[in-house]
This record gives sequence, C-alpha cells and structure tokens, in this order.
Amino acid sequence: MLKIGDTAPDFLLENDEGKLVSLKDFRDKLLVLYFYPKDNTPGCTGEAVDFSELKNKFLNYNAQIVGVSPDSVESHKKFKTGHNLDIMFLSDVDKKIATDYFVYGEKKNYGKTYMGIIRSTFIIENGLIKEAMYNVKAKGHAEKVFCKISQK
Repeated sequence: MLKIGDTAPDFLLENDEGKLVSLKDFRDKLLVLYFYPKDNTPGCTGEAVDFSELKNKFLNYNAQIVGVSPDSVESHKKFKTGHNLDIMFLSDVDKKIATDYFVYGEKKNYGKTYMGIIRSTFIIENGLIKEAMYNVKAKGHAEKVFCKISQK
C-alpha cells in the first residue's frame, strides 16, 4: 500500500475525451485521484455526483479531481454526459494503474470472493502522496476529501 510521503506512481491514460493524461499534467496542482469500481452503479454514480458538485470548492484550493476505473473511454463519456458530471475520468482498462496504486485486489461481497477495484482516494502534490485513503465508503466521501484539503 502507498503511504504519505511515497512517490505517486506515474500514469499515462486516456481521459473521457480520448486525450492522454499523465501525472505530470498535474504538477502545479493538488490532484485528487480517486479509484472506483464501475460507471453507472449506484455507489459510484453518487460519489461522482458528489465530487462534481464540490468541484468549485476544490478548485479554490487548486485541486483537480480525477476519477479512475477500468471502464472504457466510451463508457466514461456516457457516464459523464448521462449524469451531468463535471470532473475528468481516466480509463484504466488493463488495471495497471490500479495495480500500481494497490487498489486492485481481493474483495468480498455476499460471501463471494473476487478480484476488483477497492474504492480508494489519493491526494497528490508535486508527485508525492499527501493522503492515501483505502477501502473508503462512497457516501459522503467527497466531502471528507474536501475537509482534508481545506485543512492543509
């Protein structure tokens, strides 16, 4: 698992507009990089809506919000437009970045064990992990992340 002070793993992923985005693109900002399991599911949609609604508050602290899931660019486009979301989404179809951030792993649901994305969020500044939050709950999470940023 990543911890405060670690170097954030670099990435190069397509965003919801099909443009390549890397960690270096956020060097002059706080990056809120959040990983979620799947577009258009209740928890993930609620979390994305919450982050979108708080976007301007985050921008007041020079923080950019970016969601990452294994969904395709096309899925992200539909997710974004279908729910009027105002944040960037990155497509990690091969789960490489999720693996680099230690958020792809064993999960349990209704007694079944399977591999999947562990809902997690990282606050990154100048390429370093400032906060690492693993296995978070979707409901109310965006507000908790904002509180962490606004207290720094």
